[in-house]
Amino acid sequence: MRKEERINNGQFAFHTDVGRVRMSNEDQACALVNAYGTVLLIVCDGMGGQNKGDYASALAVSYIVDEFKKVNRFLTSLHVYYWLNQTCRNANSQIYSESIRNPIYQGMGTTLSIAIIHKKKLFTGQVGDSRIYSLKSKEMVQLTEDQTYVGYLYRTGQISKEEMATHPKRHMLMNALGVYPALNIDIKIKKYENESLLLCSDGLYNNANETTICSVLSNKDTPEEKVNELIAIANNNGGSDNIAVVIWESNYAD
Repeated sequence: MRKEERINNGQFAFHTDVGRVRMSNEDQACALVNAYGTVLLIVCDGMGGQNKGDYASALAVSYIVDEFKKVNRFLTSLHVYYWLNQTCRNANSQIYSESIRNPIYQGMGTTLSIAIIHKKKLFTGQVGDSRIYSLKSKEMVQLTEDQTYVGYLYRTGQISKEEMATHPKRHMLMNALGVYPALNIDIKIKKYENESLLLCSDGLYNNANETTICSVLSNKDTPEEKVNELIAIANNNGGSDNIAVVIWESNYAD
C-alpha cells in the first residue's frame, strides 16, 4: 500500500513492506486529512501469526479511519481527546470480540501508534511498541514509550538503552490492542509547532539507528522518497520484520 498526497498545510506519505524474513505482512499504515485540516496518522503492527496479526491490524485501522470520516468537525480539543480515547477502546472491543467468536483468530492483537493534529495541538495514542517521533531543527525526539518488558526495565534503570537492543526478551509486549476486554492506552497532548512526524513499526527502528533515520528525515527529498529510503535501509540491514512508515511534514515548518 502506498500513498502520497499534497494538501494546503502539509504533505504525507506512508508505505508498508514485508521485509526480508517474514512470509506475510502484518503491518498497516495510514494517513489522511479531513476537510477542516485535522490530520490522522496511524501505524499498527499485528501479532498472533499469519491470518491473525494481519487481520487484527487491518481491522484496527479500518475501524478508526471509518470513525474519523464520520466526524463532521472536531469542535474542541476535548472533543478530539474523547473521540480518540473512545474510538481506540471500541477498536479494541471489536478485535477482542472477533477473537472470541472465531477460533481461528484467537490470540490476535496489534500495536497501535496514532497521532492527530488538530489546530495547534498534537494528540498521540500509544499501545505496544510501534513509535512516534517528532523532528524539528534536525533534532529527533521519541514521543511515545515502548510498552515492552525491556522498555519497563530501561525506564526503571535496570538496563541501559544500548542493552535494550540485544536483550533476549526485547520483543515481549506488555500491552496490545484486542488482547484483553479492556484497553490501557497512553494518550498525550502537546503543543504542535509544525514539526515533522514519523510513525513506524519496530521493523524500522530495529534495523536502522536513530542517527540514520534522522539524517533521512532531515534531507530535502519528498515524504514519499524518504519513506522509500527508510524502508530500503531497514531491508539492507536485514529486513528482520515487516516495516511500516508514515511521514508527515508541515508546509509551515521552519
